[in-house]
Amino acid sequence: MIRNILATFLGFIAASIIVYVFETLIGHNLFPLPSDASPTDMDWIKSNMNKIPLGAKAFVVIGHFMGIIVGMFIAGLISKTSMLPAYIVASILILATAFVTFTLPKGLWFILAEGVAVFAGFSFGKTLAQKNVYN
Repeated sequence: MIRNILATFLGFIAASIIVYVFETLIGHNLFPLPSDASPTDMDWIKSNMNKIPLGAKAFVVIGHFMGIIVGMFIAGLISKTSMLPAYIVASILILATAFVTFTLPKGLWFILAEGVAVFAGFSFGKTLAQKNVYN
């Protein structure tokens, strides 16, 4: 029981770090936001979505994809006995992705890319997590 709680927590932390690395450290460095950008201010983002470079948006999608994979993998690696921690981590990330995708004005390409990325990330993450879980 404690191991599964730890697996869920650490899987989520790992996923969050991966999303941050792809979105912020890589995406914003390769595709800088405008000088007046305030990436933590949701009102600024809503009003200035057209100013955010396409590459930065693409790295958001990549970050969500990789975050689900890594989070599920870590949760399965630590749990060893249950897929539940991996599923919980994936559920949290999928809900967070859906929230961000539908609360901010996004183009159709972005919504479709997020849908594909989430589905693919879950599929890959599940496969990797299952390799570490012994029933």
